[in-house]
Amino acid sequence: MNRRVPPHAFFLCSALFHYLGPAFAVLLFAHVRPLGVAWLRIASAGLVFAIWRRPWRYMRSLRATERATVVALGAVLAAMNACFYVAIDRLPLGTVGAIEFAGPIALAAAGTRTRRNLLALVLAGAGVYALSRVRLAGDPRAYVFAFANCALFMLYIVLGHRIAARGGTGGIDQLGAAMLVAMVAALPIGVRDAAPAFADPKLLGAAVGVGVSSSVIPYVCDQLAMARLSRSTFALLLALLPATATVVGLLALRQVPTVVDLAGIGLVIGGVALHRAAPARAAGRDVRSRPAVRGNTAQSG
Repeated sequence: MNRRVPPHAFFLCSALFHYLGPAFAVLLFAHVRPLGVAWLRIASAGLVFAIWRRPWRYMRSLRATERATVVALGAVLAAMNACFYVAIDRLPLGTVGAIEFAGPIALAAAGTRTRRNLLALVLAGAGVYALSRVRLAGDPRAYVFAFANCALFMLYIVLGHRIAARGGTGGIDQLGAAMLVAMVAALPIGVRDAAPAFADPKLLGAAVGVGVSSSVIPYVCDQLAMARLSRSTFALLLALLPATATVVGLLALRQVPTVVDLAGIGLVIGGVALHRAAPARAAGRDVRSRPAVRGNTAQSG
């Protein structure tokens, strides 16, 4: 069924759910410190994957190098979520978002091969800047976490494409295993701050909402999109996330966009529309260059 759904549809689904999580997190931030919120998000998503996919059964069939990739992705997810929540606790979300999306833009630039795609990248980058309007002011230490989150987000894209190369549901099973690794990896730094939620069913419910809407659905959709899109194309599509946030803010929160916001959305959409994916053989280089595993062929778009 995945083949009948365009990969861009999976990406748009990921983008929409990506911004539902903060609505649940608002309740948590009033009672739980940032690292506690990060661990609750990871742990609730890990438990959902454990019940849904039982990834430990699948892990037995993986090679040692593939298991190492899963463990690395789990460590990246743990550190990325922790850095993100610490950063947004000390800096405006727009600033953190602008720094975060510098990573995908860099990955997209690395995959640029034509003048047309270079122009698409410039338009999308300008649109992200207009939407985020980064202001370099605030706690200097917070920028360490913001830029660390940016670097980790790039690693998430690279490792995510690597596990997506297995095709089918294999990437989702490896993602589920990685989320369990992340839950254990983040335990020492987050479980103590998460303690207030354990005594409040409402907070635990919010934590589950954050985990499902911010980690389970978006990461699964990312896997389905990554399996059929080149890494550079997927990275450029991430420029749509700030535009999606603006639209969600208008529809759900009555936050009316400014003229600059609308111009930013137009630039991002124009850049994504102008971008032309490489031919099948080249586009699949991020995926197909890796050997097939036990009869599964890598998917590409």
